[in-house]
Amino acid sequence: MREVRLVDPDGGQIGIKSIEEARWLANELELDLVEVAPDARPPVVRLMDYGKFKYEQSVKAREARKNSSRTVIKEVQFRPKIGAGDFEVKRRRVEKFLRHGDKVKVTMRFRGREVTHPEIGHEILSQLFESIERFGDVETAPKMEGRQMTAVLAPIRGGFVDEEVSEEIPTEEEEQE
Repeated sequence: MREVRLVDPDGGQIGIKSIEEARWLANELELDLVEVAPDARPPVVRLMDYGKFKYEQSVKAREARKNSSRTVIKEVQFRPKIGAGDFEVKRRRVEKFLRHGDKVKVTMRFRGREVTHPEIGHEILSQLFESIERFGDVETAPKMEGRQMTAVLAPIRGGFVDEEVSEEIPTEEEEQE
């Protein structure tokens, strides 16, 4: 006759009982008998509503997923011979990604003989870093990897004021005029 340590639904110890007696008690209370610690001597079983237990577990898992945030890394590519207009478009794109809270991987691609002048790439990237310093920090400094130079920018958490948005909202004095 096999014996088990029986635990009530609230976690209190009932004691060591035979399996038949534990099953009978579970039937009387209309609960399930769930083995909690099979390796213990004697094994530990608990009286519980298993369906309710599974539901609560799924609710907790859903809450944990909802509260967790995934880190998104966006990539913007540059070239050493980029024009001023194109640079400005890409700078605004980097700024937008940082405002949305995404990390940005900035890639400077070198083609042909451009790779012999990495200082041009460094100069362009440092110009970019200066222009977006209100929105993000350099997380990984620029480094050469083959024919490309990469750097990672991280957004400043709550550290910047979105001036464009604050300019769009008129004050009470402006509305009265």
